Amino acid sequence: MTRNTGSAGTTPRLARTAAALLAATALVAGCGQETGPAAAPSSPAPTPKEALLASVPDGTEGTFRFTGRDSTSNLSGLVDPTAKGIQLDTSVKDPELGFTTTMSFLVLDEEIWMKVAFSDTKGLTGLPKLPKRWLKLDPAKLDDPAGVPQYDGADVGNAGPLIQAATDVHEEGTGRYTGTVDLTAGEAAQVLEAEEMASLGDAAKQIPFTAVVGADGNLTSLSLAMPKSGSGKPWTFEVNYTAYGSAPAIAEPSGSAAQDAPPMAYKLLNG
Repeated sequence: MTRNTGSAGTTPRLARTAAALLAATALVAGCGQETGPAAAPSSPAPTPKEALLASVPDGTEGTFRFTGRDSTSNLSGLVDPTAKGIQLDTSVKDPELGFTTTMSFLVLDEEIWMKVAFSDTKGLTGLPKLPKRWLKLDPAKLDDPAGVPQYDGADVGNAGPLIQAATDVHEEGTGRYTGTVDLTAGEAAQVLEAEEMASLGDAAKQIPFTAVVGADGNLTSLSLAMPKSGSGKPWTFEVNYTAYGSAPAIAEPSGSAAQDAPPMAYKLLNG
């Protein structure tokens, strides 16, 4: 795709953009574990690690909002455990042409919709024409159905597996925790992309973290300070959970707000 010169390269470039957007949703790829074990009944008081694990959302808190970021992307959305629903929104800016692709996914149990929008497109031609509606996807038409987001528990940021892999946890004040995480331990190793894990090397065994728990006992934020590796810069893995019980419920889009996805949507996702 080029400026003012037709549509050459449109499909390959947007396929790469779609791949990047789908990779961004890896933040919500569940590791099969929503929280760590509860404190042992015989303990007079939970340890800091047990208290922090108990704050991770397990689906009983009602709907809530979340944001997250990793080395390359930002993600935001809603979680509705009762409906087994999530809404995800993420954007990628094309480094050469400057336009931004925003991709949203809405998941309700086994059903999934997608919405795509382009911005900063002045002077561009060749962008695909997609309806400005929620586009219902047919998994049978996807080359990799598991590559699109799915509901896999309330802890969409995988805070539970990360805290479970903490080698030491300290409470620094009411609701504030610090410590280190061994990213090579247990299911924590699945949270990052393989390339990110490889670049960390031995440093992955001692990643500093901070966490905040709200007055209601629910996790508010978890932040991991990733060190510089190779030629890369230090970066932060972060997940924030807010508006417990007050965020809007997720409903199935209907009427003029939705339609079946056209062939171009699958072409974009499948590359």
